[in-house]
Amino acid sequence: MPKQYRIVAGRDLLHYTLAAFDACNEFAQTLVVISPDDNHFDARRFSGLRFAVRRCGGASRQASVYNGLGALAEFGARDGDWVLVHDAARPGITPALIRTLVETLKDDPVGGIMALPVADTLKRAAPKSDAASGVHIARTEARDGLWQAQTPQMFRIGMLRAAIERAQQDGHDLTDEASAIEWLGHAPRLVQGSLRNFKVTYPEDFALAEAILSRAAE
Repeated sequence: MPKQYRIVAGRDLLHYTLAAFDACNEFAQTLVVISPDDNHFDARRFSGLRFAVRRCGGASRQASVYNGLGALAEFGARDGDWVLVHDAARPGITPALIRTLVETLKDDPVGGIMALPVADTLKRAAPKSDAASGVHIARTEARDGLWQAQTPQMFRIGMLRAAIERAQQDGHDLTDEASAIEWLGHAPRLVQGSLRNFKVTYPEDFALAEAILSRAAE
C-alpha cells in the first residue's frame, strides 16, 4: 500500500497534511494530485476537509507538480498567485508552520522553502567496489551553511511553471521545486522548519510518526 494511505495514529497518513491546510483559511483551494491508476484513494476517509482531487500525477515528482499547476487554473488560479507544494508523506506539518512560511514569504520577490540547518556530521561514501566489503567513508563533508530541505515550498505559479519547463528543456532532473527556481538563477529563501515535519521514508519512520501524531491528538 502507498505510504500516504497507511494508518498512523488512527488515520490515513494523508489526513494529517489535509487537516493542517484545511485549518488555514488563507488558501483558496487545496489540490491533491494522485496517479490516474491510484486505486487506494477514498475521499470518504477525508470527509469534512476542504480539498479537490485531480488524477493527473505523472511518472515523477516534477511531472506531478507541473500537471498540478495546470489543474489549478480550473479553480481560477493565476500566474501571479502563490502555490505551496507539500509532500503527503510529511504528516507532521502544522497550521503554525504553514502560516510562518506564508507570513515570511508573502512579500518576497521569489519565494522559498521550509528547511532545517544540518546538525549531523556528513560523510561522503567511497565508490563501492566490493559488495562483500560494505560501504566505507571517503571523506567528511563540511556542514557549514548546509540546510536540509523540507516542504511546503512556496512560489508563484507562473514562475514555478516556467522554471520546471526550463529545467525539462535543459535535461535537469529536479529533486524539489526550489531546485527548479534555482535553475532559473533565483535564490529562494530558507525558512526555519521543524524536526516534526520529517518525511516518512523508512519502515521505522511509521513508529516515529505514530508517536508524534498520537501525542499531538491528546
